Amino acid sequence: MPRTVVTGGVRSGKSTYAESLLSGEPAVTYVAPGPVPDPVADPDWAARIAAHQARRPDGWTTVETADVAAAVRAARTPVLVDCLGTWVTRTIDDMGTWDVPREEWVDDFWTRLDDLVDAWAGSDQRLVAVTNEVGWGVVPSYPSGRVFADLLGRTNQALAAVSDRVVLMVAGRPLELP
Repeated sequence: MPRTVVTGGVRSGKSTYAESLLSGEPAVTYVAPGPVPDPVADPDWAARIAAHQARRPDGWTTVETADVAAAVRAARTPVLVDCLGTWVTRTIDDMGTWDVPREEWVDDFWTRLDDLVDAWAGSDQRLVAVTNEVGWGVVPSYPSGRVFADLLGRTNQALAAVSDRVVLMVAGRPLELP
């Protein structure tokens, strides 16, 4: 089945485009790497999540989970993962690693990434992943910002390597990458 990675900058239209790729499907498993932040602590994020949920068709089922690989394996419908940047953040949070030297936990991250890539490559469902393109993004110059950019960049590359299509969104327009 087709596997597509949709990447771009913040507010590039990548989520909307990814949703349009699956719009004709009667049922879709929408995987939100989570759990989503507390709406009281982050009302802006909660508003964005609510807006995304409101525009999804009735036949779409939302699964909020930190274990995206398991959700992909369990899905019996096409899958939309939105977004890999959130997955990277949640994975780092789950490992409790933002404040310790990278060498002490990076192998665990690669193991989790390998599991996600295996699930992605092994699925018999149509798959679409949304992700931020860190190569063009503004990345904070402090150590955790660089770690995030490194890990998300490697995540994007790993999923793209086992996908049929990679689409870069620029100003709401899709550009198919070779």
